Amino acid sequence: MMYPLYIDPGTGSMLFSVLVGLLATLYFVGKAAIIKLKFIFSGKKAKEAALTDEYPIVVYCEGKQYISLFQGIIQELENRKLKTLYLTGEESDPAFQTQYQYVKPEYAGKGNAAFMKLNMISASVVLMTTPGLNVYQLKRSKGVKHYSHILHMASDATMYRLFGLDYFDSVLLSGDYQKADIRTLETMRNILQKELVTVGCPYLDALQEKIANIPPEEKHNFTVLVSPSWGKSAILSRFGKDLLQPLKESGFNIIVRPHPQSKTSEKEILDSLMEQFPNSDNFQWDFEKDNIYSLSKADIMISDFSGIIFDYMFLCDKPFLYVNDDFDLRPYDAYDIVENDKNAKIWQFETLEKCGKRLESKDFSNIKDLIQSMSDSETLANNRKIAKETAWQHIGQSSKLVVDFLESKLGEKEI
Repeated sequence: MMYPLYIDPGTGSMLFSVLVGLLATLYFVGKAAIIKLKFIFSGKKAKEAALTDEYPIVVYCEGKQYISLFQGIIQELENRKLKTLYLTGEESDPAFQTQYQYVKPEYAGKGNAAFMKLNMISASVVLMTTPGLNVYQLKRSKGVKHYSHILHMASDATMYRLFGLDYFDSVLLSGDYQKADIRTLETMRNILQKELVTVGCPYLDALQEKIANIPPEEKHNFTVLVSPSWGKSAILSRFGKDLLQPLKESGFNIIVRPHPQSKTSEKEILDSLMEQFPNSDNFQWDFEKDNIYSLSKADIMISDFSGIIFDYMFLCDKPFLYVNDDFDLRPYDAYDIVENDKNAKIWQFETLEKCGKRLESKDFSNIKDLIQSMSDSETLANNRKIAKETAWQHIGQSSKLVVDFLESKLGEKEI
């Protein structure tokens, strides 16, 4: 009897890494040979030629959820006439309809297809929101001098999966407060220090402009937005029907906006919930690229540890409920922070306590009354203001500051 071949995800990742490593080695050996032969005849040094690739800056946008973050950056690169390769995982990216002269948009593919391309690129500097460089399939290319990660949220930099930022050369932050925990991890793990530069949040800058131009609803019904993160500790995985059923029965308008990663990492759970709770007059699923339309409609948000809480807090300045009881930190970098120092506090959890109201699973059956009793206060509003000033610095200037940094890397020599 023939049995289907099964390869577990860890083994698959290892095999992919071996294959990519072999291909990358062959690619760069071949490229170096061609460059050397070419410039023997021209009198130039091969090393000089290798550093003059056509696109010294590469920007990688993993998917449609990050387009808003990168639009202002690539426009600033275009304005400064900096030749840039913009690799995007979204085939309908607006960049393909924009007439750039210095920025070249190119479809990167998705998943391993994109990683294969990224693992063999040449550039002076690569900018991306994708974490996990040199951890799984995404490897450092021998042709890249500097890898820079830009945070796509204004919450803690340690709420990535383990080792998410460890092997970048720099991290571009939304607020100075994010530096301390990164430095702690570097010391604990005995890894090289990264350049940490606070540039603000391009994503929030873009959304602030867009949300200001959304016309008010002609007829508004009280709206609850459920917008969680993904994974075993997130709302949909942990509670699902137990939360959505009483919300649907509340009579409020309910919008559920799953994290984009849920479509991949918890597809079965999501498909099951969408079948149990189909779109109706008072219940909608939102998978739009931009979250601002749901944010602008919502009178209150229910979330967990998702960074969208901070989008809502900073852009809409309205009350919210958060669920994070029994949160499992072990898959995240933040776990090492609190294990190293039992008195350490994770900024975003402290901020949630100060700015919102905790929702526990025992409250779900009474959630309509709880929501109706929610009221804002001067204390909550002031705490939201402080959180915004801490986590979202350089408002409106972020794209300029990001490109300032990228431009500064172009003339640097390898150490």
